[in-house]
Amino acid sequence: MTNSIKLSFHGFFDYLSLEKRYSKHTIISYRNDLESCCRYLIDQYELEDWESCKLLMLRSWIVEMVEAKLAAKSIHRKLSSVRSLFKFLFRKSVISRNITSGLVAPKIPKRLPDYVPEQDMATGLEILANTDYKSILDKLIVDILYNTGMRRDELLHLKIQKTDFKRAEFRVIGKGSKERIIPAPKSLFIRIASYLEIRNTEIEKDTSEFLLVTIKGKPLYPKYIYNVVRSFIQRSSTIKKKSPHALRHTYATHLLNNGADINAIKELLGHSSLAATQVYTHNTIEKLKEVYSKSHPRH
Repeated sequence: MTNSIKLSFHGFFDYLSLEKRYSKHTIISYRNDLESCCRYLIDQYELEDWESCKLLMLRSWIVEMVEAKLAAKSIHRKLSSVRSLFKFLFRKSVISRNITSGLVAPKIPKRLPDYVPEQDMATGLEILANTDYKSILDKLIVDILYNTGMRRDELLHLKIQKTDFKRAEFRVIGKGSKERIIPAPKSLFIRIASYLEIRNTEIEKDTSEFLLVTIKGKPLYPKYIYNVVRSFIQRSSTIKKKSPHALRHTYATHLLNNGADINAIKELLGHSSLAATQVYTHNTIEKLKEVYSKSHPRH
């Protein structure tokens, strides 16, 4: 925290960590958002405490972000962080009223999630190298993400003991430290078993509890997975989004396109509400329109 930021957060980050059990990365995101807000309020209004903060001050902060052409989605995230802080401060009686109920954020333009077409996905996996430990590991990363829809953080922390080969399912810890079960094809678990055999011969004194590790036996890190997925998508597809989350979108979209129930997909993805899952129905509708335009005799 910089010296220019004097406003106290009154234990808010401990609350996020200990009570809400948010991940380290989520808390860092909250901190960055709130420090950005603090800098503005102190620079513009010399604000010294949250009780003195007025609704107009926060509205002017929103205006500045809009004028700086910050993406609407980023503004929404920052406002969500501020709302959470004010709700916490009000509950702790640090402030006498929560003014953030009067905040209005700019509308987020609807954007369909990018996903890799089925044929591109199949072809891409087929041509991936499978010759040494690193290439086997990299292929398995893509394979697991596509066959399970896991988040990157869930894959990073996936443990061998949470991988049930007999039942062909994974137990992952998702957002809010909630555990869920994800089934996957038995063929995937056969490939994982083969990887573990190679790993046991390639890595000396391999005692890691994590399912996927580097050639040195160290746990994977976020940038490693990002680079693997980016490289795969660059070679396999023309979609713009090339992050691990694109494979999560691909997983969900392919399930819907092949008739899976949206409520089941919600559970598989670990979404807390159906609204988060329904975005994938737009892709399915677009596919139906395409089929209709190509197939209907009167079109």
